[in-house]
Amino acid sequence: MAEKKKKIVKLIKVDLDKCNGCRACEVICSAFHSLPKYSGNNPARSRIRVIYLPLRDVYVPIRAGDYTPAECTGRHTYIINEKEYDECSFCGVSCPARDIFKEPDSGLPLKCDMCESDPPLEEPMCVKWCLADALTYEEREVEVDEEEEKREDMEIGLESLANKYGLQKIIDAIARMSMSKKGQKLKAEEED
Repeated sequence: MAEKKKKIVKLIKVDLDKCNGCRACEVICSAFHSLPKYSGNNPARSRIRVIYLPLRDVYVPIRAGDYTPAECTGRHTYIINEKEYDECSFCGVSCPARDIFKEPDSGLPLKCDMCESDPPLEEPMCVKWCLADALTYEEREVEVDEEEEKREDMEIGLESLANKYGLQKIIDAIARMSMSKKGQKLKAEEED
């Protein structure tokens, strides 16, 4: 029998009754994830998106989830107040079928990382900046199988790039980056 270990699961809960659609979560998320931090604001780079559901007159914040290399098989279309939506509109998965939750320049999938940083934040920026308190942060301890391992985000991103550009182009790019870093390091050492 597999050993169980404890793992902290981080959650962002959404209270639809409180969300007013201000999109502050989108703005701060894109600013936090810009390079350097807070140097720009492009909501297309945000790991959270606010979708409006006119039938219920509610705003729905949706966070970027895991990447999936395949499209969904179910394709249902909904017409709400004469506007057409498909079920993808409310999905947090990054997939080949749509550009939402993909980095606009590279096409790499985006995933909510709960604003991991050094030093760590008390709570993700979208929660901190939600003035309506529609987003709340929670940590829970759960038991998981020790054998249960998820692929790291970097591995998923590299696989996505390899699928798009081919493995050899990725290897060549990493080699160029490595040589460039070595060259910069040697130049810095010479100047000292």
